[in-house]
Amino acid sequence: MTADIREESPGAPDGTLPSGAPSRTGTVRGVYRFLLSRQWVILTLIGLVLIPVMIELGFWQLHRHEARVARNDKIARVIDAEPVPAERLTAPGREVRDSDVYRRVTAEGTYDPKHEVVVRRRTNSDDEVGFHVLTPFVLRDGKVLLVNRGWIRADGPQTAFPKIPAPPRGRLTVTGRLMADETSAASGIKDVRGLPDRQIMLISSGQQAHALGKPVLGGYIAQTAPENPGGSPQLIAAPDHSSIGAHMAYAIQWWLFAAGVPAGWIVLVRREVRDRREAAAAEAAPEAAAAAA
Repeated sequence: MTADIREESPGAPDGTLPSGAPSRTGTVRGVYRFLLSRQWVILTLIGLVLIPVMIELGFWQLHRHEARVARNDKIARVIDAEPVPAERLTAPGREVRDSDVYRRVTAEGTYDPKHEVVVRRRTNSDDEVGFHVLTPFVLRDGKVLLVNRGWIRADGPQTAFPKIPAPPRGRLTVTGRLMADETSAASGIKDVRGLPDRQIMLISSGQQAHALGKPVLGGYIAQTAPENPGGSPQLIAAPDHSSIGAHMAYAIQWWLFAAGVPAGWIVLVRREVRDRREAAAAEAAPEAAAAAA
């Protein structure tokens, strides 16, 4: 004879749960009720705020990466181009176009060392703090081109005017990279007033035109030729246009952090549910043992 073994339902014969038995829906709701506590509401809100912030930070780094790549491409296009006369790209009172920055230009004239100034708190390739030497270069037509002849070491306190090697005398041709006027917004350098005589913080053709009383071409050039005798002042190094930095890696990192927030929230919730179930089971065990006895 074969025994007919059936799995009995925990409910009534019609499939309904016995009166007073907790429903599965009610049990689930009870388990997750902790999500409405103050601690978990605050934690969830913090996560909801962090996700869009991290995504936006990722796009910010992406845009910085794209800007760096575009800058490198622009420098590569113009830095090795044949030099052109400076007055073809700039004029008194005219801003240097972004597309012309770093373009090599030439000019013929004579240096005016009597009106030479130094630019404070500038560093060389070894990060030594010193000065940049800014010398007016008078063209044939009387206009002035500002020439950054390079970096010199501070031979005393920053308030003292340094000893500057004299520029070449007589008429000559200089070559340099065309640069735009410096501003606090672009450089992050504050234009401090009340500096010692012949010292400046930013290179501004407008300010120098006012000081000289002559028309000054917009922007300035960073001298590349001729070489300075004895290597002083040190010529300004060419801008780096090979490195793209770590901006793309930072962008991916921020996006991974954004994805990790909901994943971490789920892990914490599941851990909390597990701990609460284990605690409830531990509390119910003595009662079950007493009822069985």
